[in-house]
Amino acid sequence: MEAEKILEVKDLHVAFRFQDKYYDAVDGVDFTLKRNEIFAIVGESGCGKSTIVNSIVGLHDKNFTRVSGEIIYDNANIANYSEEEFNKIRGRHIGFIFQDPLASLNPLHKIGKQIEEPLIYHTDLDKNQREERVLELLNQVGINNPKRVVNQFPHELSGGMRQRVLIAIALSCKPNIIIADEPTTALDVTIQAQILDLLTDLQKEIDAGIILITHDLGVVAQMADRVAVMYAGQFVEVANAEELFDNPLHPYTRSLLQSIPQSDSLGKDLHVIRGMVPSLRNLPRKGCRFAPRIQWIPESEHEENPELREVSKGHFVRCTCWKNFHFEDEGGN
Repeated sequence: MEAEKILEVKDLHVAFRFQDKYYDAVDGVDFTLKRNEIFAIVGESGCGKSTIVNSIVGLHDKNFTRVSGEIIYDNANIANYSEEEFNKIRGRHIGFIFQDPLASLNPLHKIGKQIEEPLIYHTDLDKNQREERVLELLNQVGINNPKRVVNQFPHELSGGMRQRVLIAIALSCKPNIIIADEPTTALDVTIQAQILDLLTDLQKEIDAGIILITHDLGVVAQMADRVAVMYAGQFVEVANAEELFDNPLHPYTRSLLQSIPQSDSLGKDLHVIRGMVPSLRNLPRKGCRFAPRIQWIPESEHEENPELREVSKGHFVRCTCWKNFHFEDEGGN
């Protein structure tokens, strides 16, 4: 039996205003999220990953941002909900784990109060029940001595503990969707592994879907069920995680994977992707957006208007350049 679809994003465009013009930072993105699925969006900084998830929970400043397309949750298009409407969804239906816990937690409020806030706003629990739920959540996320921690301030906790507190806040109302935006960026490797294991266990417990935003392909390999590789505002490849790592097709995906240190690459130079992600105002709006970074591939190999096409079951790739791609030092096929 196929898992329930809990979120559907259709032709999403998110544009930011510079002076009097709007420029698309997210340009025609489509995806679905199923219950109990981890859907990862991976790519370099500046490609539009966080812009997508901020749109899902209405965190953009509407004075400078224009959102179009559809974000379907619970049979409603929430793409352009008002702040009041989003407040009913955020925390209750969609939990958000931010990438910087120290900046995300209020330095003036005790931990217990911050975990309790969504319970006050979204539930009918009385004060004693809320206090019990806060302690239960701290236990769930693996924090020792929760009765002491509820009375501490964020600066008194380690980075790993602060991240666990953010997870507790995100899961407090047992949401259907969890958005994790670079949830382990500021943590050391040992703590990263603990946080990722914890997130996976808790997600299964509440039967939620996770949208995982990351630039770390190791995290993707460990956690994701499906992966979208994003470049310059567009998905360039979407596939099941196992398929993506076993059979990467788009030149950008292959370049990302090639740049990861391997056990057999000792003493060898790491692969470096030429150039950088173009700025929003200089982004080419026609042709293959990755073409300037693989200039040894002839222009004839690229499409004029590349589309995301299914090349095998559940595996989608943008532009035809993948068919004859090779790395510069390999020569032609």
